[in-house]
Amino acid sequence: MARKRDVIIAVIIGFSFLVAMGLLGLMFVGLISGDRDFAFAGLGGDIGVVEIFGVIDENSGRKWIRQIDRWAEKGSIEAIVIHINSGGGGVAISQEIYDAIRRAREEKPVVAALASVAASGGYYIACGADRVIANPGTLTGSIGVIVSFHTARDLLDKIGIGTETVKSGELKDVFTYSRPMSKSEELMLRTVVMDTYEQFIEVIAEGRGMEKDDVYAFADGSVFTGLQAYDYGLIDTIGGLKEAVDLAADLAGLVGEPEVVRPYERKDVSLFDLLGNVLGQVSRVVENDLSGPQLMYLYK
Repeated sequence: MARKRDVIIAVIIGFSFLVAMGLLGLMFVGLISGDRDFAFAGLGGDIGVVEIFGVIDENSGRKWIRQIDRWAEKGSIEAIVIHINSGGGGVAISQEIYDAIRRAREEKPVVAALASVAASGGYYIACGADRVIANPGTLTGSIGVIVSFHTARDLLDKIGIGTETVKSGELKDVFTYSRPMSKSEELMLRTVVMDTYEQFIEVIAEGRGMEKDDVYAFADGSVFTGLQAYDYGLIDTIGGLKEAVDLAADLAGLVGEPEVVRPYERKDVSLFDLLGNVLGQVSRVVENDLSGPQLMYLYK
């Protein structure tokens, strides 16, 4: 009787091990397949569209840079339209997308089409294009930089939690949540923010052919409609995506109706996709938590 019981236990343990290994295998495949590039619609086309929608972060930004580079290298694509619907995001990744657009301009015309919102980092990247077009009611501008983080000293005091820190310099723990900033820390962060702000100003001045002093007049974080942005010289013309495609075709010297090609997401959803998406979300949360506060070109 004991031998029979041992056999049953061994079978259960073996089956459980196989199930666990199978799930781990599925999770691994899902993880490596969860962040694949988009496929591309159509075999041909004149105008390549890149849709920059949502918050600009490392995960989404790398994908958009690959798309821009791909359209720039593809011989059949005569011009590129960057369709932007974003309130911005990280400073460094916004700058890399801007650089990718500038590289693409060396190969073919690039037009930025501003959708409902193209503010802060969303506008920053638009400045890399040959032309910028926006709808009359587009929300844009918000030229500025922000860095923020939480403090919880009062809460920690109430529940009896303290923080001990050994640091190599006075400003090393500037982002600690256990106390307010000191005057020295605030001054240091302000110089960092203002340096990044000046980089934003220079990009606008170069991209829009303006003097820096003229940019300062409206670079206080204010948001504008597309019509207001046109009056300030922040965009070239009023219109939507269709007008942006026509403008890109005109800059490329195309004759006739331009053919648009754009990335699309696969319609089928498998277990691998679901697991990959879940793990991808967890990974992004962990990455954001570990990276700490960031400089942001972000409209809030």
